[in-house]
Amino acid sequence: MTKIITLTIDDQKVNVPEGTLIVNAAKMVGIDIPVFCYHPKMEPVGMCRQCLVEVGRPVIDRATGQPVIEDGQVKIQFGPKLETACTTVVSEGMVVLTRSEKARQAQKEILEFLLTSHPLDCPVCDKGGECPLQNLTMAFGPSQSRFLYDDKHHAEKHVPLGDKIWLDRERCIQCGRCIRFQEKIAGDPVLAFYQRGRATDIITNSDPPFDSIFSGNTTDICPVGALTTADFRFGARPWEMKAAASICPLCPVGCNIVFNTRREAKSGGKVVIKRVMPRQNEQVNEIWICDRGRFNWHYVEDPTRLAHPLVKKDGKLELASWQEALEATRKHIAGAQIVVVASGRLSNEDLFNLKQLADGLSGQALLYDSLPGGELTTRYGVAAGTNLGDLGAGSAILVAAADLYYEAPIWYLRVKAAAERGANLVIIHPQATRLDKYAKKLIRCEREEVAAKVQELAAELTAAENLIIFFGRTADRRLAETCASLLQGRESKPNNGLIGVWQRANDQGAWELGYKPAADLAKIVEGKVVYLAAADPAGDDPQWAEALKTAKALIVQELFLTETAKLADVVFPAQAFSERDGSYTSGERRVQRFYPATPPLGEARPDFAIAAAVASAAGLEVEGRSALRVMDKIAVSIPAFAGISYGKLAEVTEQWPIVGRGDLYYGGTTYENRQGLGVHLNKHWNIET
Repeated sequence: MTKIITLTIDDQKVNVPEGTLIVNAAKMVGIDIPVFCYHPKMEPVGMCRQCLVEVGRPVIDRATGQPVIEDGQVKIQFGPKLETACTTVVSEGMVVLTRSEKARQAQKEILEFLLTSHPLDCPVCDKGGECPLQNLTMAFGPSQSRFLYDDKHHAEKHVPLGDKIWLDRERCIQCGRCIRFQEKIAGDPVLAFYQRGRATDIITNSDPPFDSIFSGNTTDICPVGALTTADFRFGARPWEMKAAASICPLCPVGCNIVFNTRREAKSGGKVVIKRVMPRQNEQVNEIWICDRGRFNWHYVEDPTRLAHPLVKKDGKLELASWQEALEATRKHIAGAQIVVVASGRLSNEDLFNLKQLADGLSGQALLYDSLPGGELTTRYGVAAGTNLGDLGAGSAILVAAADLYYEAPIWYLRVKAAAERGANLVIIHPQATRLDKYAKKLIRCEREEVAAKVQELAAELTAAENLIIFFGRTADRRLAETCASLLQGRESKPNNGLIGVWQRANDQGAWELGYKPAADLAKIVEGKVVYLAAADPAGDDPQWAEALKTAKALIVQELFLTETAKLADVVFPAQAFSERDGSYTSGERRVQRFYPATPPLGEARPDFAIAAAVASAAGLEVEGRSALRVMDKIAVSIPAFAGISYGKLAEVTEQWPIVGRGDLYYGGTTYENRQGLGVHLNKHWNIET
């Protein structure tokens, strides 16, 4: 059991676990100590000295080993020098003064010193409005400088560190946060200090430059405007933008994100997305996101997106009204056999309604282009209470046929961190991966041999208290079954389970909702009405184009006029995830809610609403009024979702570290989670039964 230490900070009694740093102890009771180099996710280095405070400790009687008592109080002796709150560990009876005259004077002098080499760029700096240096200067800084402006350091501005990140050398205060993040947290030591003294600056030492999929996080934790993204530079001011919570749709991790939007004249008065930022969820992505999630959102604003329904007339797709498109669809599906093919790009609500449509018409609901073994993750997937951040000594993690760095980057970060905490990480993969150097056991073999190698490690892996198994894109059915066999008896135990590294955000949700894999579409589609949603088989493989031509009719709902959509008889325009609400089920079986950030394009509708409208045209009753109502239907229809509601998905609890509030200098520019942490699916069930 962790020992609890009692100390006093600014006359306030504080009880914290042994080993806590003063800066964090103060934060726990709402006292903010200014910092620059310190970050709660990284080890302290005490470089900037901004957090200097007065520290007193009880005077101990050498003879008795007990504190000396004077006038009924423990005698406290303050040291002759100030101490850095970010490197000093609390001790019993300690007294800390963060706002004494001596401490405030030191904090002011450090700020004055930093500003001697900092340009007066605030009116044009991208960090303005969310700049820790600016905020701390206003709160603690001197009213005027004793140094001459002409003596300020001048250096090259707008230096590309890579194709995504720009460096303004004048603004850098050499806190080292970016370097330490890349080395310690990302495991990509691609940044370094170069030269010394006033000439010190940040360089990239990789080829290609800044070779890391986590580079955008350095701009969040940079306490000044030295690092900015090419994507957002000079884009908008923080106070001009609104924030909408969402979930990243690009991989199965389910990272919590925020869309920053504003209405602007240059976009014709439309509300547009300006940037994507991380939203804290310590059980999912902590406060980080990968560069794909941060930068690969522009397709939702692509001018070539579908905005109106299309119906084929005389062999050519032409614009049509919704009524015309629905009537044409009704005629195609009347009396015909139907096959619904959907991808995990869709939300739970979309997939549920599409399956309702297929079931109502006695058809099939198939999942497009997914790994085998999804029915196994519904049974042996991780249980409620699972948090990769809890794994360490005593736990085992197997990564089989998966490259987490590229397939699920934040899982890479969290598995890497677990290995550094002592977890037994075993990697079996045909090729080298960036996670290899953190493994205690590394096995290189051909794809066909992976399942056999897993079986050989069964005794070692099952001996661990906790066992998490990831299987990836090069997996086959045999590997999934072998991995699942190691987890028998652990089905409801937290921090144990099977995780599929799916290609899309909601493949797991599709499996949970009862979708079957589309093993051989070419044999299935002939002579049937094929209803395709969020899938482009013809674009993925030209041979599929020929197979789809054998269908009786082809109905497509999509964002773009894809190669598959070009072959369709009817095309419905779908809303992007940024324009609507819904939920995804991550690879860890966590259901999370996303919210609309921008108005929908043209006449586009949510996929669940399109499916409901088609069902209605066919004489079926399917809920299509709101995603919330569809989730209510799911909760009473699918055992794994029992008890889940949009209200439950919106619930939050206090998280540590405390970030995303007014103190941007502590955790960086990230968003507090006020819109929901998500809910794990219920106890495991077998969709076959």
